[in-house]
Amino acid sequence: MRSFPKVSSAALALCMLLLSFGSSALVEPKAEVAAATLAWGQALGGDDLEKVLTLYADDAVLWGTLSPTVRSDRAARRDYFVAAFKVLPGLKVAFGDQLIRVYGNAAVNTGYYTFSYVKDGETKSLPARYSFTYVKNGERWLIVDHHSSAMPSTPR
Repeated sequence: MRSFPKVSSAALALCMLLLSFGSSALVEPKAEVAAATLAWGQALGGDDLEKVLTLYADDAVLWGTLSPTVRSDRAARRDYFVAAFKVLPGLKVAFGDQLIRVYGNAAVNTGYYTFSYVKDGETKSLPARYSFTYVKNGERWLIVDHHSSAMPSTPR
């Protein structure tokens, strides 16, 4: 009977250790998806068209903030970003709250961001909401679906 507390303590310690590994395994993919989203924002803010495009899977779909047209191939996505960089000079993006969910090798990041750009020497902003859907391809999370729309004004 005296060894029971020792066994219980050891079992409890082992369970806590295993749970800590389990929770870090769940956190890691979320951190990877957050990093992939940040990489998209940095490439966009760096005016790096090619880098932005490499973050999308070949068959990715883009429903962008600035266009009524869905873009479902690389050429169409390229056209979208070429126009965005032209229409919104000095484009930057700042992320707000993000809700990241991971489902095996797929993940969804939903949240809001604010685009800023310079027009006529004045900094303007465009708040928008987004959903990025990712699929893990080897070690990389690639965007397979990206929807973005301007944040609606608050009803009066």
